[in-house]
Amino acid sequence: MKKTILNDLILILFIPILFSIFAFVPFLYSFYKSFNSSHPYIMSFIKFAILATYGEIAAYRISNKKYPDKGFGIFPKMLVWGILGVFIKAAFVIFSKGAIALLVSINKNFPVNILATQGISLLKILASFTISLTMNIIFAPVMMLTHKITDLYIIKAGGTFKGIFKTRFKFTELLSNVDWKNFGGFVLCKTIPFFWIPAHTITFLLAESYQVLFAALLSVALGLFLAYKPIRK
Repeated sequence: MKKTILNDLILILFIPILFSIFAFVPFLYSFYKSFNSSHPYIMSFIKFAILATYGEIAAYRISNKKYPDKGFGIFPKMLVWGILGVFIKAAFVIFSKGAIALLVSINKNFPVNILATQGISLLKILASFTISLTMNIIFAPVMMLTHKITDLYIIKAGGTFKGIFKTRFKFTELLSNVDWKNFGGFVLCKTIPFFWIPAHTITFLLAESYQVLFAALLSVALGLFLAYKPIRK
């Protein structure tokens, strides 16, 4: 019982402590900004590996009223989330440029550097919304399905790297195990239009150095929300 209370305390304080360390230690904050600027993809890997996996653990704790066992596969999940984080960063770059190019093709007078301007304006909101809309319609479904399939594979492998290398990978079998009704009806048709598109509109209004971090925190927030939902019901 005492161990569970201690783990819950660590789970609750993890993010506040993590951010406090960087906020109140100037050297660490300067190092973060410098390293993030020089190695954005490595930092994207680290941010998603830590924060998105943390979100899954917290969601599991809330939904199941216990902590995940070995079969949950914390470290394989961290690896998967880290790799997805790299692709998410790449998607941010691709769709940030592509969506602005789309708006310019519609209206040649649209300011190309609108996202670099100070403050908030209607044109800046329009640009951020267009980036979020195109990214979440084109990239997000593929990314979400990839995560679901890798999740199923990790569970099938017993949550260990050893099991992953020993377990035979049958892609069609994993596809057949996906809950397509939930994936299509809820994940795609509800979380994308009602959560991800509005949330990522805010993301692209932020400075570029904070966008991936904010996106990783959004994955934590959504995980906690979805975990809390069945308890309310």
